[in-house]
Amino acid sequence: MRKINKQAGFTLIELIMVIVILGVLSAFALPRFADLGGQARVASINGAAGAIKSAANIAHAQWLADGGTASTVTLEGTSIAMSNGYPTKASIEVAAQITSSDYTITASAGAGTSVLFEVIGSTNCSIDYDNDGSAVPTYTTDASGC
Repeated sequence: MRKINKQAGFTLIELIMVIVILGVLSAFALPRFADLGGQARVASINGAAGAIKSAANIAHAQWLADGGTASTVTLEGTSIAMSNGYPTKASIEVAAQITSSDYTITASAGAGTSVLFEVIGSTNCSIDYDNDGSAVPTYTTDASGC
């Protein structure tokens, strides 16, 4: 009678080859996915910019619908202070529903009219809302440091 040898697992050379192949694949794939944080911060600041612009326009539309003379409008049960028909620097944060857990929010000192929303943990990755009394507020997005 002949004895039949059954292999019970992988040989050492097979295991080493699999590890080498995985190492080579990861060396090529890792650089492609390494800098997704910058793209995420750019997307975050663009999303905040869209929320701020939309909130300002919705508040302005409500202000016009209410007769265009009120100093506040009510959006979803929340009172939004208005200046020249658009949310003030203090109320745009509430109108856009942007929280300080995601953005560093810095209002201009004193009687200034602007507020800066900056992605936490980065510099020069921000949007500036400025309701300076002109016809329409200005929005300045800076994604150079994202």
